[in-house]
Amino acid sequence: MSVIGLSEQEIVRRQSLEELRRLGVNPYPAQEYHVSNKAKCIVETFDDEKPELLSDVSLAGRIMSRRIMGNASFAELQDESGRIQLYLKKDDMAVDGDTTMYDVVFKKLLDIGDIIGVKGYVFRTRMGEISVHVREFTVLSKSITPLPVVKEKDGQVFDAFTDPDMRYRNRSLDLVVNPQVKDVFIRRTRLTNIMRSFLNERGYLEVETPILQPVYGGAAARPFTTHHNTLDLKLYLRIANELYLKRLIVGGFDGVYEFSKDFRNEGMDRFHNPEFTQMELYVAYKDYEWMMNLVEEMLETIALGLYGKTEVQVGENIIDFKRPWKRFTMFEAIHHFTGIDISEMDEAQLCITAQKLGVEVNDAMGKGKLIDEIFGETCEARLIQPTFITDYPVEMSPLAKKHRSKPGLVERFEAICNGKEICNAYSELNDPIDQRERFEQQLLLAKRGDQEAMVLDEDFLIAIELGMPPTAGLGIGIDRITMIMTNSASIQDVIFFPQMRPEKKAEVDSRDDFLALGIPDEWVEIVQNSGFASVKLLKQANPNKLHQQLCGWNKKHKLGLKNPSPDEVSSWIRKN
Repeated sequence: MSVIGLSEQEIVRRQSLEELRRLGVNPYPAQEYHVSNKAKCIVETFDDEKPELLSDVSLAGRIMSRRIMGNASFAELQDESGRIQLYLKKDDMAVDGDTTMYDVVFKKLLDIGDIIGVKGYVFRTRMGEISVHVREFTVLSKSITPLPVVKEKDGQVFDAFTDPDMRYRNRSLDLVVNPQVKDVFIRRTRLTNIMRSFLNERGYLEVETPILQPVYGGAAARPFTTHHNTLDLKLYLRIANELYLKRLIVGGFDGVYEFSKDFRNEGMDRFHNPEFTQMELYVAYKDYEWMMNLVEEMLETIALGLYGKTEVQVGENIIDFKRPWKRFTMFEAIHHFTGIDISEMDEAQLCITAQKLGVEVNDAMGKGKLIDEIFGETCEARLIQPTFITDYPVEMSPLAKKHRSKPGLVERFEAICNGKEICNAYSELNDPIDQRERFEQQLLLAKRGDQEAMVLDEDFLIAIELGMPPTAGLGIGIDRITMIMTNSASIQDVIFFPQMRPEKKAEVDSRDDFLALGIPDEWVEIVQNSGFASVKLLKQANPNKLHQQLCGWNKKHKLGLKNPSPDEVSSWIRKN
């Protein structure tokens, strides 16, 4: 068994693992373990006057603490629902007088983090704690990596596993030691279930569309690319599913929606993950005014379903999703927050205005992009309560229908909440000639260097040339909504496994590199495990300290090796 890079606790746990097997205890049994009760249910339903109702229970979970007191011990078991105390007594564990399961397996070979199954009866201790008196237990999974031991005293938590980077990289550990994290993801699932039920009740059909697409479209974003070997074809991970869903509207469906995984090859921060979830909905014979009313109702329904009220705590703010929400046109919002009317400005004037407002600009920005940046920098963060921003400039919205009464604008809205966009919707453009011209204008922006300009999708144009009915379309960010509904500060907190930057790996040299220094073969692994995984690190070691460390390791683990002399250890370090 190699112990390179293992901590002392990890080595001890591996030794315990082997000892369990030697005793005939399978640390990873294959057979089903029947679970009759959950911890939370037992705690909530136990009746002191009717203890017989829980006289034969079976639970399974992870050991989170132990108090061994000779012939009797207490432990805390954590399952999916919560924690419950276990009481184990030596005499109860004995089988035909053999106390191995208690004296050896439980007391010496099990550790915090191990998963066991227990059978017994429920009682209340003299201290008033509902507990399970264990008659027998079964080892279900031996943990060979120690858990962080989170301690609590007088309401204060010590040694908590709270480092965000470590939590996101090791979500399994995060969920084990921070069980409250589960609540966020349970609420996320409830949120999507409420949304799905809301749409299903209105007769809309949930569908699936391609993730791999020959042309990326439906949004202004940079894509991830891949290659199909059999077809020798460049493909893109979808940035949106809009154009495929609208093809289904052309095909005769009156209402379709999809919960989709989308991918955008852009920046990462606490509001953006390159892989994210959104729900897109398209309903024929409706417009953006109708869609605003539906969004209000749907978000109000979600808040009520999650909390029984329309008010939700988000940081220091109380967000109220009760209808109706405030509405601004984009130009009204900019004028409201800056005092500047940009509605009649051309591109050059917008560029000057943006610079005066401290908005960063570049030559690739067209009129629509400049307006979008001005709004984003001066207005968005100030919109805390749910607010609709409507009637965007046509240059910003190549897939939206021109406004019925306001030249130069389109029928589009975004909902802003807690300073961030949570959804985007249009009266969908269904004029195929106008749509082709808009795509061609996007191509011109791409030539100017706009990497987020939309591409021309010929297959989509062919579809809407068949005739697409007037349609309202919506895209709503599930991650953003979940952040708000769960009071989470970062998108990484609402995605089980967010994308992370690569960790820096410690340099590890080969066994031969250490042998070349004159280190005997039997000592190489011990040197490496003493914190010197590379020759470079070893060269920086204190010879006397390393000598003591190696001799101590040999004695502690009863290896029976001949200890190197101080001079030998020094020669390893000095050798070039």
